[in-house]
Amino acid sequence: MYPQGRHPAPHQPGQPGFKFTVAESCDRIKDEFQFLQAQYHSLKVEYDKLANEKTEMQRHYVMYYEMSYGLNIEMHKQNMKTCIADLRIHPYPAKPGAGEHIGASCGEHADRPNNSEGTLPDGDGLIRLK
Repeated sequence: MYPQGRHPAPHQPGQPGFKFTVAESCDRIKDEFQFLQAQYHSLKVEYDKLANEKTEMQRHYVMYYEMSYGLNIEMHKQNMKTCIADLRIHPYPAKPGAGEHIGASCGEHADRPNNSEGTLPDGDGLIRLK
């Protein structure tokens, strides 16, 4: 039923070789099983530690992303306030090209007609036509 090379031939007197009893084989299997259980446990502990670290890193990433987004919004608000202040001081250029300094500070917003923030300063920040 089994190939000849799979099971060693029984030990015969006068021949060197190993003779294992059932008890010794069971002890070896038990020791090997305990060793594998210890390895499994240590790998599971390491996996759990790395999973917790990954979760913590993801939390930090979200926190930094939100901070970066908030800072970007605040910078755009400051830029819009500067543009509105410049337009209050110089509402209409006297001659063509005279208001280029305003266009330079607000140039990036001139390309985007829709404000991503969805809000502008209150009514006092708007230019009123005469």
